[in-house]
Amino acid sequence: MIKVGLLSDTHGYWDDKYKQYFDTCDEIWHAGDIGSDTLAYKLEAFKPLRAVYGNIDGQTLRAQYPKVAHFTVEEVTVMMTHIGGYPGRYDPSIRKELYDTRPKLFVAGHSHILKVRFDENLNCLYMNPGAAGKSGFHQVRTLLRFAIEGETVKELEVIELGIR
Repeated sequence: MIKVGLLSDTHGYWDDKYKQYFDTCDEIWHAGDIGSDTLAYKLEAFKPLRAVYGNIDGQTLRAQYPKVAHFTVEEVTVMMTHIGGYPGRYDPSIRKELYDTRPKLFVAGHSHILKVRFDENLNCLYMNPGAAGKSGFHQVRTLLRFAIEGETVKELEVIELGIR
């Protein structure tokens, strides 16, 4: 079993609560708009980091992380990108790749809106952790924490970090 801490849209903002809530996790996933090399290094120094770059990320982060990441954890195939839309309204820039690869878990950020939904058309779980940073229109900063065991995503927790 692998425990995952998922965040997005930090926009360079570091919060010690990331370490507090991700302490029991095996790895951290960041769904883009990391915002600074320093924040990425802090996360990497704490736990193994899987990340994609977002629309606000500069050249250094774009050189280090892909726009779209495909990987497998346990028996779950994962596709992660920053601008992905959501079930029923996937972003045109990734729709074909998403339907061609048909991951079991699709992770996106960008909207600053926490949403977890099962897409019956793709037979895929969709996750957007909302925004963990302070920049943007969201009112509450959020993270997700979950486990992957075999082909099952389980123990999903929504974590509120406080008011933006």
